[in-house]
Amino acid sequence: MKAHTKETQATMSPKKAIQFLKEGNERFQQNLKANRNLLEQVNDTKDGQFPFATILSCIDSRVSAELVFDQGLGDIFSVRIAGNFINQDILGSMEFGCKLAGTKAIVVLGHTSCGAVKGACDHVRMGNLTALINKIEPAVYAVKEPSDESLRNSQNLEFVDAVALKNVEMAIENIRNKSAILKEMEDKGEITIVGAMYDISDGKVTFL
Repeated sequence: MKAHTKETQATMSPKKAIQFLKEGNERFQQNLKANRNLLEQVNDTKDGQFPFATILSCIDSRVSAELVFDQGLGDIFSVRIAGNFINQDILGSMEFGCKLAGTKAIVVLGHTSCGAVKGACDHVRMGNLTALINKIEPAVYAVKEPSDESLRNSQNLEFVDAVALKNVEMAIENIRNKSAILKEMEDKGEITIVGAMYDISDGKVTFL
């Protein structure tokens, strides 16, 4: 599989971009990688890059977007931060990826058993991690069940995963509310902004 070119990127629609990612995840689940020569892709992309998607995911070592979507060099912009939340710098990166570099889809990818989300559920306070946890905690409060405080912590994995999903939904809302550029592109049909959850137990990505 060759690296994307300006021509192949131009033929990519938002819908097709998501389909490419879905097909890549299916290959990943079946352990059937696309046939690509990464060193050849290094050469192909030395003068420019034409990725088709921008993916915000967690830093979790089990959730590499390039691997779980079976993508090669030059295919996607990968933005990673613990808890896959939105801030100004990440929004700027997304605006660059879509408006200037031509990607057709933004995917906010959460995952099950997320350590950062567990920290938010437990309201961890530790050094610089405190400020990061504070950005995820709104998702904790937004999940109303269970109401029993003894069940609203990292030991309840069902609650953790519900918060992780809510965190993805809130990140998408923040993208639309805080980036006029991306909101306008989505309204015009130039890009799509979607959420997804990765299951660390089987490698499956479920798009929301």
